[in-house]
Amino acid sequence: MSIVHSKRVWIAAACLGLAITVSAPSAHAQTRAETLRYLTGAAVNTLDPNIPGSTREAFAVSLSTYDRLVSFGRKQMNGKWVFDLDSIRGELAESFDVSPDGLKITFKLRKDAKFHDGTPVTAEDVKWSLDRVVTAKVLGKAQFLTGSMTDAGQFKVIDPLTIEVTLPQPDKLALPNLATVYPIIINSKLAKAHATEDDPWAEKWLKENTAGSGAYVIEQFKPGEQVILKRNDAWNRGPDSKQAFFKRLIVQSVPEPATRASLVEKGDADIVIDLQASDAQALEAKGKLQVISTPQYNAITFISMNNQMPPFDRPDVRRAIAYALPYDDMFKASLFGRGLLLAGATWADAKPPSGAFPISQPIKLDLEKAKAYLKAAGYPDGFSTTFSFNVGQSATAEPMAALLKESLAKIGIKVDIQKLPDAQMSTQVTEKKVPFFTEGIVAWLPSTDYFYRNFYTGNQRWNYSSIDNPDLTALAQKARFEADKAKYEEDGKKLNAMNFDLMPQIPLWQPSQDAVMASNITGYTYQFHRQVDYRDLSRK
Repeated sequence: MSIVHSKRVWIAAACLGLAITVSAPSAHAQTRAETLRYLTGAAVNTLDPNIPGSTREAFAVSLSTYDRLVSFGRKQMNGKWVFDLDSIRGELAESFDVSPDGLKITFKLRKDAKFHDGTPVTAEDVKWSLDRVVTAKVLGKAQFLTGSMTDAGQFKVIDPLTIEVTLPQPDKLALPNLATVYPIIINSKLAKAHATEDDPWAEKWLKENTAGSGAYVIEQFKPGEQVILKRNDAWNRGPDSKQAFFKRLIVQSVPEPATRASLVEKGDADIVIDLQASDAQALEAKGKLQVISTPQYNAITFISMNNQMPPFDRPDVRRAIAYALPYDDMFKASLFGRGLLLAGATWADAKPPSGAFPISQPIKLDLEKAKAYLKAAGYPDGFSTTFSFNVGQSATAEPMAALLKESLAKIGIKVDIQKLPDAQMSTQVTEKKVPFFTEGIVAWLPSTDYFYRNFYTGNQRWNYSSIDNPDLTALAQKARFEADKAKYEEDGKKLNAMNFDLMPQIPLWQPSQDAVMASNITGYTYQFHRQVDYRDLSRK
């Protein structure tokens, strides 16, 4: 990564909300129309998405600076563009082929693909990069487990432009895993030149430097502040085989949502996400900006109960709480109704209508039903408990918690609300010490079995409810390798039925991803990592 200072571009000042000039690297000045200015909430803290602690904002930058073998396509969902788990297209791969038995995936690389330094991309680079994911102590290692890729021996160079991936059993999530943020293809010669005996995978160097072949090249990286990128004019690996539209990207960290909202409204930014729901609603009402509001179909906000901790170890207690919550009021108070509510559904014959997950649940506020369940659980007079959420969730969790407390009091459950620092909340959740709380989950690969295996089985952090049901676990594992779509759908319906019966946690809603942008920005697609893919965007 080189830093050369020359021409200046306009960039929004986070603290003052004013347009100021800063020195930005460039050999040729770009016009305003050719520059995309994007404000993030959290910081871009690394250029290598595999580094533990990487932010979503860092993931977004890495998608533009590195290529992967494949990418997700996109589809329309309720009139909005979203990534499509079932549509995989080549990125560095010119083509790919899955063997009839599903045990081998063979990738043919593009002949014209080059790294930023002009070095051709070869199968040796791909192997080194994938070996790194499964061998180094990086984030991708756990992700690749979900696609049955665990050992460097599974990646084989056939010739300079052909690489083969071997699986121990057919796994429908192997190919999608190669489209996530972690399996970036690295210029192995360049990385090895900066590796050491203590750091054989060049993790330290790659944290602040890039060795990619992606659509953009890093020109300036100030961790926690901003990243400036210039277009790689040799890159033509988008869906339409063209260059990325914007010649320059300015990605700036502006932690305060209200400041981001103000800057995009003034025209000092082109696009922002992760605003407060109230700010997005206000900007939408003014009608001067585009607001694309997409329910996060791979995410869920829920209320969880520790199924191993009294009194929440009793299913009837969990059911009582489920029927004592004012879902509509909580949804409006927390998100201004922006998203998809997961309560109030009608299931014909009390059976799940779909094997997809999540689906809206047939629960609604019914205090008499809630009291009956509480009595059946042996708590006719209720009990006292705490309800926790982390400080970072306050804007949405606080109004929801207040309504929860008020409603549960009507059935005798006394609630003490605890607003915990993020680190403390994370530690207590990990150690399974929180009895009753709200959290959210996101699945990059939102298939039904993926959700159940990762969030409802095993003694691991992401099993927030600590549910331990052998039948559910066995069925989730069976579904993982079910190749017949009809049988997989049936397995999904059974899992959804079991989940509703056990009620380990209560799904509330899928919050919207509100992308607020200038009226002349086009191409926005909701992506699996809940960040903007700059390569999708253009200006009319």
